[in-house]
Amino acid sequence: MSVLKDWNSDKSWIFAAGVLFGTAGIKLLSTKEAKEAYVHLTAAGIRAKDYLWDKATVLRENAEDVYEQAKLLNEVREELEDEDIYEE
Repeated sequence: MSVLKDWNSDKSWIFAAGVLFGTAGIKLLSTKEAKEAYVHLTAAGIRAKDYLWDKATVLRENAEDVYEQAKLLNEVREELEDEDIYEE
């Protein structure tokens, strides 16, 4: 019983307001307009993911090209260094 005595009216109103706003929030979030907004946000997220995935693919392809060219350059340099040694 002492808990109820310590519970003042301010806390009761805060609790009641929280329940009211929570219930109203659930109702608002489940409206047709809110669902439509979720669809648009999800669609935008999918477009962003696809865009970033395409850019990552291009970046990966470019990195592979650079790597292959660097390997070729090193092979050519090694051949030139080997030729310089034998010419001496």
